[in-house]
Amino acid sequence: MMRPEALFPLFADLETLEGIGPKTAAALRGAGIERPADLLLHLPYSAIDRRRRDSLRDVTPPTVATVQVTVGQHLPPRAKGGRYRVNLWDGTVDFQAVWFHGRADYLTRLLPPGGTRLVSGKVEMFDGQFQMVHPDHVLPPEEADRLPLCEPVYPLTAGVTQKQIAKAAQGALDRLPPLEEWIDPHLRAREGWPDWAGALHALHDPKVPGDVAPDVPARRRLAYDELFAHQITLAMARQSHRKQAGQISRGTGKIAARALASVPFPLTQAQERAVDQIRADMAEPHRMNRLLQGDVGSGKTMVAFLALVTAVEAGGQGVLMAPTEILARQHGESLAPLAQAAGVRLAVLTGRDKGADRAAKLTALAQGDVDILIGTHAVFQADVRFHDLRLAVIDEQHRFGVAQRMELSSKGVADVLVMTATPIPRSLSLASYGDMDVSVLDEKPPGRMPITTALMSTDRLEEIVATLTARVAEGRQAYWVCPLVEDSEVLDYASAEARFAQLRAAMGDVVGLVHARMPPADKDATMTRFAAGDLRVLVATTVIEVGVNVPNASIMVIERAETFGLAQLHQLRGRVGRGSVQSTCLLLYQSPLGETARRRLQILRETEDGFRIAEEDLAIRGAGDLIGTAQSGLPKFRVADMDRHAGLMALAHSDARALLSQDPALKGPRGLAVRNLLWLLRRDEAIRMLRVG
Repeated sequence: MMRPEALFPLFADLETLEGIGPKTAAALRGAGIERPADLLLHLPYSAIDRRRRDSLRDVTPPTVATVQVTVGQHLPPRAKGGRYRVNLWDGTVDFQAVWFHGRADYLTRLLPPGGTRLVSGKVEMFDGQFQMVHPDHVLPPEEADRLPLCEPVYPLTAGVTQKQIAKAAQGALDRLPPLEEWIDPHLRAREGWPDWAGALHALHDPKVPGDVAPDVPARRRLAYDELFAHQITLAMARQSHRKQAGQISRGTGKIAARALASVPFPLTQAQERAVDQIRADMAEPHRMNRLLQGDVGSGKTMVAFLALVTAVEAGGQGVLMAPTEILARQHGESLAPLAQAAGVRLAVLTGRDKGADRAAKLTALAQGDVDILIGTHAVFQADVRFHDLRLAVIDEQHRFGVAQRMELSSKGVADVLVMTATPIPRSLSLASYGDMDVSVLDEKPPGRMPITTALMSTDRLEEIVATLTARVAEGRQAYWVCPLVEDSEVLDYASAEARFAQLRAAMGDVVGLVHARMPPADKDATMTRFAAGDLRVLVATTVIEVGVNVPNASIMVIERAETFGLAQLHQLRGRVGRGSVQSTCLLLYQSPLGETARRRLQILRETEDGFRIAEEDLAIRGAGDLIGTAQSGLPKFRVADMDRHAGLMALAHSDARALLSQDPALKGPRGLAVRNLLWLLRRDEAIRMLRVG
């Protein structure tokens, strides 16, 4: 599929734009601007009002102002490197233009004494007098039309000036071809959006500073274009995944019934619904690509096990991948009794397996003598061969993005189920998982007691340590989470190492320590001792946030809780409340608490509903921080801002799916227009799928 000829000028080299030489082009490329098309969406974040004023007497400094002046006396610096000043008169007010390291010959030509000039720049007060340091523009009155009345201000990268980027953006705008509209006309009319070219001109050529505000129709329209292109790409990935021949895996239900008979509680309705959805997908001839989203303690592992059992009942194998070795082994331990009751052959394979032991497991797997394999992502190394792999379950999805999902399907995995314990607001879930079908577990299994959550000031630390010592003597186990590993000169937070020393002095060697900087083997050994009950208190950083299961641990102390995000606090709290004893989560904060921090901790005290907590967290902190920017799996957008435009995501999602259900190959009039959008926004994955499809 060739790029349409009309778009060629927008995909030429940057050097073809006036004023862009090799050096500037290299600087722009370093900022991700590789073609004129990229400049179109490099939008100004504000604009300067340069409309002419009668006099500076009407302005309140500091502010930018434009006035016509008569040039007075030049006052060169007395000493080398001093300030060069020029007296100016706007008809009412005397003020000075000031240059540092100004050259007399250049400034005399720019502002000839006795001449009239238009000057524009930032006006400030200095020693009771107005002054304009390094004016942005100095022009003869007859060239006033060269001065932009409203000047856009662009995000800059080193080596590029505002003038260069503004000129380059104008050059890109001049190359805009006439294009057919790709947005549904009813939607565009309802939202009051301009056409594509109109939106770009409105933002790059603002008439007043308000024209570039984050929520103007032009910016919302371009944000929608970006979200729509993203959703088209995800929907096409889903379409292409579904087209790939899967294997029909129809379970008999016999092995599942044996497993369920060994469990003291029945499945919740949410679990039953998820199991039914997964079984229905696996029985189809196309590949399953499903997300299982469940709050802490909602019973995802049981659903995953029953999905794996379906693969075994159909005569195949299943694999469960965890993000860390300790979690893989923990899954192995928790599922072993179920597997035994059901008569399923289970094996755990991690980096620890070496030599003959590893070779034996690999042989058994290749011969079909292992039904379910549990491990880390290392189970996809070249030497790991399955006899008949039907289903891959991936635990903790936010560490495993769209690219890895595609790689997995290239390894011939028939069906994929991904699980996440991070409840994600709908808008973000569509951004990250729009290519997947979703099952949600929104109930807690019976027998789970609610966790008592309390707020306490760090001023009461001694009292808290004394109470904890008494509880530990009664046989209880506790986590104590700190924000830092070691003491910091910069941050006034308690460190895990310092708190470990204090608690050990109070309680003896029943206190252990884990943090991210420890060697993995030491960390695992400490966790194992805590799980076995040899250690009663585990002092930790957030390394324990995901997945550790110690049913006897019933106390969670989170120190400086106000420094953590809501979702993270919720995950940490979920480490307790797994046994039959009433559990407590103590949120320690340092007074005085700010308004936002108080609101966060209050929400946590009010509810254990992870989905409500996630929505509140999105409202308070924004999308980037919610799952941790580095591993959020959120795509990078140029215009769309998930904090402001989250509502447009659901709209783009339904629009993309509706269009592709009517025109899967994008060959109709609107489909062809959408192809232009995909080219313009460099959605190469979608274009590649169109070529293949």
